[in-house]
Amino acid sequence: MSELEGINRHFEELRKRLLRIVLVIGIITVVLLTFHAEPIQVGEIILYYPTPEPLNNIAAQITNHMKINLVPEDVQLIQTAPGQAFFAQVYIAALVGVVAGMPIIIKELVGFIKPALKENEINVSRSISLPALGLFIAGCVFSYNFVIPYILEFLYRYGESAGLVTFLNIMDFVTFVLQFLLAFGFSFQLPLAMYAISASGMVDSDFWRKNI
Repeated sequence: MSELEGINRHFEELRKRLLRIVLVIGIITVVLLTFHAEPIQVGEIILYYPTPEPLNNIAAQITNHMKINLVPEDVQLIQTAPGQAFFAQVYIAALVGVVAGMPIIIKELVGFIKPALKENEINVSRSISLPALGLFIAGCVFSYNFVIPYILEFLYRYGESAGLVTFLNIMDFVTFVLQFLLAFGFSFQLPLAMYAISASGMVDSDFWRKNI
């Protein structure tokens, strides 16, 4: 096999794996934009089942939950152009799709780079897949419950002290929240990245002790 054929084969494999990743995220996104999570009580437990309802879909329910928990009562959440509410829901659905599809994403990425990895590096990549998902979710939950509410409250009150009435654009609000969720989700991966680098033998564990 020539070098060019080898490169083409790698690009073809990358294309297929990326297509599978996009397909998984796309399916989850469409489901969230199409179905409504209808609650049903079984004994003392509340369960949810999907019902087709595109105008009051799961992404809209998540948006409303964010509005209730993060936006003060005296702040108006508005849209200033047609379609802003829809695109805000698309962003939210896509983020949930990325998080929910993380096991597939990690599997495909590891599968692509696996031929270039040593045996111990393959074992490390397998061992960190589920912890990576857990830490990403933990970072998002921490940001949503303990960071974003206080930052938004401070910024709202800062404008209020200047005698300003706050009207918050839905796209600006969703973008702000998603940026923090992603930032904390990925920052929570740092300990895992340090472990993976050390376990694969790239650096010694003493390196972190001396430089942190």
